[in-house]
Amino acid sequence: MTPQPNPQAGAAVKAADRAHVFHSWSAQELIDPLAVAGAEGAYFWDYDGRRYLDFTSGLVFTNIGYQHPKVVAAIQEQAASMTTFAPAFAIEARSEAARLIAERTPGDLDKIFFTNGGAEAVENATRMAKLHTGRPKVLSAYRSYHGGTAAAINLTGDPRRWPSDSGAAGVVHFWAPFLYRSPFHAETERQECERALQHLADTIAFEGPATIAAIILETIPGTAGIMMPPPGYLEGVRALCDEYGIVFVLDEVMAGFGRTGHWFAADHYGVVPDLMTFAKGVNSGYVPLGGVAISPAVAETFAKRPYPGGLTYSGHPLACAAAVATLGVMEEEDVLGQATRIGAAVLGPGLRELAERHPSVGEVRGTGVFWALELVRDRETREPLVPYNASGAANAPMAAFGAAAKAHGLWPFINMNRTHVVPPCNITEAEAKEGLAALDEALSVADEYTVQRGAGVVRMALSRTRKVTGS
Repeated sequence: MTPQPNPQAGAAVKAADRAHVFHSWSAQELIDPLAVAGAEGAYFWDYDGRRYLDFTSGLVFTNIGYQHPKVVAAIQEQAASMTTFAPAFAIEARSEAARLIAERTPGDLDKIFFTNGGAEAVENATRMAKLHTGRPKVLSAYRSYHGGTAAAINLTGDPRRWPSDSGAAGVVHFWAPFLYRSPFHAETERQECERALQHLADTIAFEGPATIAAIILETIPGTAGIMMPPPGYLEGVRALCDEYGIVFVLDEVMAGFGRTGHWFAADHYGVVPDLMTFAKGVNSGYVPLGGVAISPAVAETFAKRPYPGGLTYSGHPLACAAAVATLGVMEEEDVLGQATRIGAAVLGPGLRELAERHPSVGEVRGTGVFWALELVRDRETREPLVPYNASGAANAPMAAFGAAAKAHGLWPFINMNRTHVVPPCNITEAEAKEGLAALDEALSVADEYTVQRGAGVVRMALSRTRKVTGS
């Protein structure tokens, strides 16, 4: 894993990218993608030989890191015997992947519908719910992300929805609990839970229970901020769904397969949904794969009635072989145990220690290898370090923070005023501490944008970050 500089090759890769690749979620002329030469474990490197510790796990999918030899070998072996086959047939890799996933899902979610990724899983889960109930509406939370396809983006509760929101997709948004920025003026987790559940019950009542097919929640919201649900909340949502015959869908695309130290985040709360979506960590993102785990009641709806949905590459043999190998690696190497240990002994304590020393950190939250730092301009008022959905000059503090992290060899996951700490689930203690040290340096840059209160004076310090950003 020694990067060999080759700037000429990097320049060629970059030139071809800029000439032909259309990047997602981006203004094409305003981005400058890094040309990546290779990756292994928790690291990747560029063509100049600079190596980065990846605290993003790609897009929170390389749960066992890059290039795990057992998964690479399984893909090669599958390619040698059967590279691809249509989804209507029983294929060993597909059958075995479904069996292994069903063994790990909560409760009786024993049927697996395969997709190519998380957004398609959400699309199909909500379609199943509507057909199962005969109802048109789906409720989803603000501060959520469910994917970029037509139904999934409407269900999403962040600004990426806005340009595509039809306003007529049968989606109703509600507020889920988030005590640090409580929409319910709660002061304790118990109050936040009770008030959030009452708000949801009121939303159901005013929308009409008989019109609601499903409620979909990220078990622990990912990109939106890793807000841990308070005790009793998910159980309360389950009870409301049972009361009104509403399908309960948990989106485990990001939180599933070891990220929280359990197979699924739902395992922390003892809640079994009717449908559960997954992707990403199921095979560490080595080949695109997602799916829906289905309860017997929903599956029975389609026992003698065709399910009107499918995908050409559903249960692709290469993707399924990668999933089988990934799940095997997780068992053999105790990846879930490692995620739990690193979270409890290194990341959790380390991040809280950083929060004590850096005024830019308003809150630390998370579990396992699934953490977020809420960065603020003023701890007392909790004013975010940058405005909601900031861009350009308004986003300068977060841009400066990100540049500082990269300068210290850490590739950060940044969304709005937060940085997420989401390394591979099998990251070592030494690697985690390396990342925390780099984060410490980067937070010192963020601190320069904070309101610092001392000696009876309120002051704003900007000089250091101007040096970092060149402004």
